[in-house]
Amino acid sequence: MELRHLEYFVAVAEEHSFTRAAERVHISQSGVSAQIRQLEREVGAQLFDRSARTATLTVAGKAALEHARAHSPPPTRSPRRWVR
Repeated sequence: MELRHLEYFVAVAEEHSFTRAAERVHISQSGVSAQIRQLEREVGAQLFDRSARTATLTVAGKAALEHARAHSPPPTRSPRRWVR
């Protein structure tokens, strides 16, 4: 498991969207999806329910979120939030 996995996981959990999380961490949506799938394989559990238009944490995802927040890098500010 790499720190970027945790950073992307927290971003998707907080944004409730793979697309908005990708914008936040400045990589493609497919890149975020691939990293989350890799993380899910490593932990052996599905972390998000992808059946709706939003990314919703599963029970395993909720349990992992606190650990991930404690070990992930500080959140980055997206450029759109810099504009006044």
